[in-house]
Amino acid sequence: METLICRNLEEGILEVRMNRPERLNAINATLIKELIDVFQGLQNDRKTRVVILTGEGKGFCSGADMQEPASPGAIPGTDGMGPLGFIYKFQEYLAQLMLAIHECDKPVIAAVHGAAVGGGLALALASDIRIASTAAKFGAVFIKTGLSNCDVGTSYFLPRLVGASTAAELMLTGRIFKADEAREMKLVSRVVPPEDLAAAALEMARAIAENSEYGVWMTKKGLWSNVDAPSLRQAMELENRTQVLGCFTGCMDDARAAFVEGGKPKWKPL
Repeated sequence: METLICRNLEEGILEVRMNRPERLNAINATLIKELIDVFQGLQNDRKTRVVILTGEGKGFCSGADMQEPASPGAIPGTDGMGPLGFIYKFQEYLAQLMLAIHECDKPVIAAVHGAAVGGGLALALASDIRIASTAAKFGAVFIKTGLSNCDVGTSYFLPRLVGASTAAELMLTGRIFKADEAREMKLVSRVVPPEDLAAAALEMARAIAENSEYGVWMTKKGLWSNVDAPSLRQAMELENRTQVLGCFTGCMDDARAAFVEGGKPKWKPL
């Protein structure tokens, strides 16, 4: 791949590293395509249990590559299109990337260092968990281009993560904020020194991967489904069915045996 480095850090843990360091991993058509291909492909990958998304060089992702604007033909199905049609198709293509990350059936940990602004912030928001280094900085900066800050999932994720009032302030001003403030508003789970970021992300990935495949899979699906549940009762209906199905995987027997023996469960495959 031109813009990604994918490597298995250890059994079950895949690192997806954006690799345009000379552009602070700015988003271009190639990066979108390769990220979509990887995250959609993970739906059929039984070996990978957790994904760590990060960037090469000094930045996580600086958003859209303003020095390399895309033109008709840069993405599938846009040959010969006029400006309106192409821009709309490109917008949908970029949105498809955020959906591919968010809907991936493996948990995604964003390990953020340096800039995560604009589309870079959206990539972090689409992930399930965010860990930041003290060098990280964030910003919803679409508004600084004269457009709305409601873009590629930002207006959906940010209020749910930090609250509507804080999201309104960040989105209406477009200001840049640092890792410590991101931790205070609970946008990120942890803040660590830059040299500890990779280890912290790997530690969290291991803690997830040691649980059963079914448990992790259904927890991610249930959590994000119930964020939008219209009522407690509807959320519980989903939980009830998930738990009943889980009783037939054999994983509870594995957990019970491990408890008796004083060891870690040896989970049965699905």
